Amino acid sequence: MEKIKKLILNTVPDAVIEEKQKLTVTVEWGKLHLLAKTLRDNTELPFDFLVKLIGVDRGEELGVNYLLCSSKDLSKELVLKTGTTDRENPLLYSVTDLYETAHFNEREVYALLGIRFINNPDMRKFFLNADWNGYPLRKDYDANPELNPLSLESKEMVDTAPRIMEIDGKLVEETVNIFGEDDYIINIGPQHPSTHGVMHFRTALDGEIVKKIDVHSGYIHRGIEKLSENLTYPQILHFTDRLDYLSANINRHGLCMAVEKAAGLEVPERAQYIRTIMDELNRIDSHCLAWACQTNDLGATTAFIYGMREREVILDIFDKTCGGRLIINQNVVGGVMFDIYKDFQKDVKAFIPYMRQKLREYDRFFSHNVIALGRMINIGNMSKEQAVTYAVTGPAGRGSGWACDIRKQIPYALYDKVDFKEIIRTEGDSYARYLNRLDEIEESLHIIEQLIDNIPEGDICAKTKAIIKLPEGEYYSRVEACRGEFGVFIESRGDKFPYRMKFRSPSMALVSAMPLICKNEKISDFIGIGGSMDYVIPDIDR
Repeated sequence: MEKIKKLILNTVPDAVIEEKQKLTVTVEWGKLHLLAKTLRDNTELPFDFLVKLIGVDRGEELGVNYLLCSSKDLSKELVLKTGTTDRENPLLYSVTDLYETAHFNEREVYALLGIRFINNPDMRKFFLNADWNGYPLRKDYDANPELNPLSLESKEMVDTAPRIMEIDGKLVEETVNIFGEDDYIINIGPQHPSTHGVMHFRTALDGEIVKKIDVHSGYIHRGIEKLSENLTYPQILHFTDRLDYLSANINRHGLCMAVEKAAGLEVPERAQYIRTIMDELNRIDSHCLAWACQTNDLGATTAFIYGMREREVILDIFDKTCGGRLIINQNVVGGVMFDIYKDFQKDVKAFIPYMRQKLREYDRFFSHNVIALGRMINIGNMSKEQAVTYAVTGPAGRGSGWACDIRKQIPYALYDKVDFKEIIRTEGDSYARYLNRLDEIEESLHIIEQLIDNIPEGDICAKTKAIIKLPEGEYYSRVEACRGEFGVFIESRGDKFPYRMKFRSPSMALVSAMPLICKNEKISDFIGIGGSMDYVIPDIDR
């Protein structure tokens, strides 16, 4: 990273470089875009993957942290930081032209912190209504419910967007139409299959062909990141289960890792074995449901029942282990809450050949069905470059040829001690994403097979203080959840509560790519494409 430091200082000589948990670079807000572009375009090690854009109220200023890494090597990471002291009219430059994933993220920062981004083509508030009073993630936010009274009336849909553009060195505020005057618009949602929640797609059609999609979210937004500011870290754990509830155990693992890293806690080996096995069972559980839902979206109702049948076996194991089926409360700070039950190994070992047999059935039953193939092959195409710029990770990103599995790239738990393949296809269509999940089930079975007979004796949890206070600093952990990279950012001021808690939602990136991959496709394929992306809306509506 020494070459990168030199590149940074050559580009912005007054940049402040600090060696923290990650290489951290602070620049004046007007120079952020230039530095980000230079890093992205660096030939030898391009920082072309914007992992997360995090808005922060630092007190004296409002700012943004940009976690960047290289798509060629996910372990090469750095943080760009900038901010503005103008709290009345905070402005920063957009990086949407560099990283497409920044679009929704910048709109989220505007909604929750009030920072507007110059040259972002659409500065509507994401999650919140345009008439919402105040910015909830500011430390001085007035939460008086009278300022934003509950309304039972539907709000009129407005298809215009404000923005602020730099033209000939001057800032121009304007309002633009989302759709053309003669566009035929239909509503998909706000409640619809393939979303695992409430999402709204305003869709412009040319006959049966999709011209444009405008995404609306926030229908079930719960303010989890704001609530976390007044909760202890063990209390926040229960929120992670309720983000992507189909990755509940893995999400918990991610938060535990961030806290453990910050607190200097060593997780017992037995707990690491249990965590890894449970994570992979969670992945199989999620992929079974994804298979079931995608087949159902394409009209195969019987296949849906089959997928739920296999999933039920895993849920029974979860139930016996920790008392939870969907919301799995196994991972805690320092290890796991419950030890494995007496017949855990026996049940898991019996499940492995059973699941392999069912995978062969899935293959015979659906994977080569001529109707299914016609609905998936060359439908919803996404290139590797597009996957990177939209930050689409997980089976969807790997279906476009991008090696982005955190378990391989930045191993955690016991993933550096087991042998497994990172499943990658290059076609980039719905079928590639479909096949990737089935193949990942086989690899998860292979991982479990290597661990299940070797669980060591010992403690299941490290000793922790009744009140966990993290040292002052910023901490970030990354895990491979069922839909892609799940990340946890913590800014601590040395208290038992986080100063700022931010979750990286893999589903937000998946949904952000829907307007791209659905364009010029038939409207009849929209739901099938969404099923192949496998997004979960509560993961977005945090």
